[in-house]
Amino acid sequence: MTTSPPVDRKSLVKAFAASLSGTSLEWYDFAVYSAAAALVFPQLFFPGSDPLTGTLLAFSTYAVGYVSRPLGGIVFGRLGDRIGRKEVLVITLLLIGVATFLIGVLPSYASIGVAAPIILVLLRFAQGVGVGGEWGGAVLLSSEFGNPRKRGFWSSAAQVGPPAGNLMSNGVLAVLTAALTEEAFLSWGWRVAFLLSAVLVGFGLWIRLKLEDTPVFKAIQESGDRPSAPVTEVFRDEWRGLLSAVLSRIGPDVLYALFTVFVLSYGTTHGYSRGQVLTATLVGAALQLFCIPLAGALTDRVNRRLVYAVAAVAAGIWPFVFFAMIGGGSLALLVFGVVVGLLCHSFMYGPQAAFVTEQFSPRLRYTGSSLAYTIAGVFGGAVAPLAFTALNGGFGWVAVAVYVLVACALTLVGLAIGRNPDHAEDEAYLKPRAVPAA
Repeated sequence: MTTSPPVDRKSLVKAFAASLSGTSLEWYDFAVYSAAAALVFPQLFFPGSDPLTGTLLAFSTYAVGYVSRPLGGIVFGRLGDRIGRKEVLVITLLLIGVATFLIGVLPSYASIGVAAPIILVLLRFAQGVGVGGEWGGAVLLSSEFGNPRKRGFWSSAAQVGPPAGNLMSNGVLAVLTAALTEEAFLSWGWRVAFLLSAVLVGFGLWIRLKLEDTPVFKAIQESGDRPSAPVTEVFRDEWRGLLSAVLSRIGPDVLYALFTVFVLSYGTTHGYSRGQVLTATLVGAALQLFCIPLAGALTDRVNRRLVYAVAAVAAGIWPFVFFAMIGGGSLALLVFGVVVGLLCHSFMYGPQAAFVTEQFSPRLRYTGSSLAYTIAGVFGGAVAPLAFTALNGGFGWVAVAVYVLVACALTLVGLAIGRNPDHAEDEAYLKPRAVPAA
């Protein structure tokens, strides 16, 4: 008899890099679309509308990317618990990359008429399906290679993806808007950001194809403990964990939509240039690259739910201060306001991956985490930009701030009904296992 060796640190670092790079690249694709929905699509794909209606229509295609996520969570989450984390993550990366590239070459309404917005929505749907299956696997890829007692830090690799992708996408858009006239940017410049995804996704595939599956999944596979109907089992046996995980995500999703999506349209109609608003989001995203893993690591030492809850309270209050302070047109206050908002998001989002995965047993973890991520996305990030636009148009910014406050209150409920980590669940799989000698 022999025993399987423990995973070395080199494999752990490779898993962290694969999770970080792949998720960052996929969120680059997703964030490019989000920015374009606010800045470009109303003019090119929804002509003849007044500005408010055009923005609502563009954000509705943004929402499609969230509404389609549960399908990705169900399909790829199930596959992740059945065939493995790595294989599913390669598929999701390809799906988002191809869809984003095709958006970059899609003719406008002026060229092909109503087919343009229809195809745009279908491609956005495909993006959402891919992201719906990506997050759960990316989190497990890094966290299941490492010490479960340090899951807060290792799982934060996937959490850095959104701000990294947002930083790259807004950076590209900022350069393009600075270098081109508005006519050139609307004509062809915005397409460059989408077409760049081909190079970025190719790099991400190269990293992921070189990586093995996680030790936890291998142990589940060897023991014959893979679930036959993981979706059914999650809803039947682990519904409390699913409810907790879903609610815990709503506040962070809504806050992120406010400070990375809605702020673009709000700022450009309240005295700020497009470049100024993009600058504010770039600074905030850059700081998140450091704050998110810091927050995750902190919760390995301090109760995870406590840190998460304190950040949720701050996040519920901050929008009231933010909107009041930027009314005077000060760029410094705009940057400061966005940075603080994204800082609040970081200290919820950093430990979020660990908290969500810890609500489920290892054999159902990909499915449970993916379902929680995607369901919360529909009720959080998907409707938030639409709700913000409608509420601001009808009642002003106070209504928008109240919306965020309610979302953060729901997150506090989710944290209250959730459970603390049970490290023994992972350690039972990660300890050396007796296997037949060759």
